[in-house]
Amino acid sequence: MAIEIPSPPKVGMVSLGCPKALVDSERILTRLRADGYAMSPDYAGADVVLVNTCGFLDSAKEESLAAIGEAIAENGRVIVTGCMGNEADAIRARFPDVLAVTGAHQYEAVVEAVHDAAPPELSPYVDLIPQAYDEAGVKLTPRHYSYLKISEGCNHACSFCIIPSLRGKLASRRIDAVLREAEKLVQAGTRELLVISQDTSAYGVDVRHEERMWKDHPVRTHMTDLARELGGLRDGSGQAPWVRLHYVYPYPHVDAVIPLMAEGLITPYLDIPFQHASPAVLKRMKRPANEARVLERLRAWRDICPDIAIRSSFVVGFPGETEADFEYLLDWLDEAQLDRVGAFRFEPVAGAAANDLPDAVPESLKEERYARIMEKTAAISAAKLQARIGRVLPVILDEVGEPDEDGDIGATGRSQADAPEIDGAVYLRNVPADSAPGDILNVRIEDADEHDLFGAPS
Repeated sequence: MAIEIPSPPKVGMVSLGCPKALVDSERILTRLRADGYAMSPDYAGADVVLVNTCGFLDSAKEESLAAIGEAIAENGRVIVTGCMGNEADAIRARFPDVLAVTGAHQYEAVVEAVHDAAPPELSPYVDLIPQAYDEAGVKLTPRHYSYLKISEGCNHACSFCIIPSLRGKLASRRIDAVLREAEKLVQAGTRELLVISQDTSAYGVDVRHEERMWKDHPVRTHMTDLARELGGLRDGSGQAPWVRLHYVYPYPHVDAVIPLMAEGLITPYLDIPFQHASPAVLKRMKRPANEARVLERLRAWRDICPDIAIRSSFVVGFPGETEADFEYLLDWLDEAQLDRVGAFRFEPVAGAAANDLPDAVPESLKEERYARIMEKTAAISAAKLQARIGRVLPVILDEVGEPDEDGDIGATGRSQADAPEIDGAVYLRNVPADSAPGDILNVRIEDADEHDLFGAPS
């Protein structure tokens, strides 16, 4: 008589917000898979749906609430987690039928809620198979790049931000655990590691940069040591991954990672959230305001590593921002010549100190300033990309197309100056027929526009 093995319960996932939340989603799904759950790609096939929310801005909260509403309408059995989980009363008031609400990176509580909502099927025939928890398990990104979260929380008290109240104070992961996860990811096919946190430069401050043993030698819980060790990882064929640093505050010790970029050990790219340049605005934001020193350091970094790409983000229309403050920012951008820039119109966030500041900037003026900063930064980007025409650059492939009528195969990739999702792209023609996502090709740049490059393998 054939024995019927029960089908495992299925979990659906909607993941919103930043890459740090995406890593949370990956860890939750990895834990659930280890507990015997299967993943569902749609609402219809899921026994329960997880919605990992974002609560940073009011617009993000509305998106999260809309996603919860859609999941309830399509499936009905919904568990809410993530940053907006801190507002459980508001979520339950709007959606009383949610099964459970948990906060950011509360992995055990989420897994327990799933167990309660859709208990795993126990079977001696299945449970004989070991279900080990693997940090490098379920991935929600393409195989060839992975986010590597090194810490939670933040010790800053920026007046526009509520991250510390959502995710707590800085809590650094053990450096040996981070390196072990990174090694597994690289061995499993990751060609690009994207290091993320709320404040990458502060990694290890909370544990006084304690040392741990790794590969028979001690390493400090420190950004520089971490970058050096990540740059030394190799896959099965001896290839080194690209290592890209995000959310880096420009503390003095950041200077020590620039030579690692010049040596080719890590990717020559820094994502630094400057937010503004005017000393008066930075003071109201409760952020460091030594913008002249930053310009000096940018010049010094480029002397050491001419190919370094600097990405940043800026807030326009912060309370009290005058026309003089905004003009100061535009002039500073002319000096800084940043490679990649994102801008955001200031939004009041419930619980943020900035909401109580006087002299709110009218929405129409925010829009006008946003348009001006984007025009400025697009012109800077266009000039910098024009200067790359004729050069041969390494490009990692993200997508490879089908042959056209002439047999030409196109592809989309990124240079070392481009992080996935947020920066530009390199559009390729005539790539080899055996090309695949994750391949790194040497590409001769033939053309450029404001944000993207065009070329062919050299």
